[in-house]
Amino acid sequence: MDTVRVVVADDNIQLRDMVAEYLQEQNGIEVVGTAGDGVETLRLVTECEPDVLVCDLIMPQMDGYAVLERLQAMKLSKQPGVIALTALGRDDFISRAVNLGVNYYMVKPFDFMMLAQRVYEAAGESLRAEALSAKMIQKQGGKPSGETLEERIANLFLTVGIPAHIKGYQYLREAVRMVMDNPELMSRITKELYPGIAHRFGTTSSKVERAIRHAIEVAWNRGRIDALDEAFGKNVCSLDDKPTNGEFIALVADRLSVDRTA
Repeated sequence: MDTVRVVVADDNIQLRDMVAEYLQEQNGIEVVGTAGDGVETLRLVTECEPDVLVCDLIMPQMDGYAVLERLQAMKLSKQPGVIALTALGRDDFISRAVNLGVNYYMVKPFDFMMLAQRVYEAAGESLRAEALSAKMIQKQGGKPSGETLEERIANLFLTVGIPAHIKGYQYLREAVRMVMDNPELMSRITKELYPGIAHRFGTTSSKVERAIRHAIEVAWNRGRIDALDEAFGKNVCSLDDKPTNGEFIALVADRLSVDRTA
């Protein structure tokens, strides 16, 4: 792909113009249209056939969710990758967006350079995304990206195919957080990690274990091994060789720790 064609939709005209201007300045990105409401967004996507839609979820006339629903129903010859912008990071909001095919979501305020990286990734431009990521790390003096840990976990789960509406998603997210704070928990999964998660959510250790297992199986059954390998930066497993709960938690925690310390 020579040029990534992008439509930017947000009812905040100042933010919309800033995002459009920043993306337009990036190598290989062309902003082909901007919109301030859902109706105009649909028209631009239909007419301009962008590779990526950067879309606020809360807009007048027709919100971002309705836009995504209409796009799915329209059966376009080329569905754009979608990056959802939102001021709220609630699980139910994320779950609904994921079910409507969002590639990434970003909570406002967000880092513009990270947004550009997500645009490249949503368009399948992995080399450009990696180059921008390296530039971002250099600019920040080796510090991690502007994404919060919540966003990084959610986007990683989104990439590998774990839906946000199932219980295992919440338990896995909590497990990753706990292990990143205290790596020694990996050697005490059944004695401390599962009970800690169960206490947090008012359930039992066995239910936590089963829900996490189910979440991992959902991801593997979707057959997106290439996405899994890309997300973790290694050949993790085959379709017939799923990792254990502990192995998967360790993979995610290790990946996020590497990103944080790179």
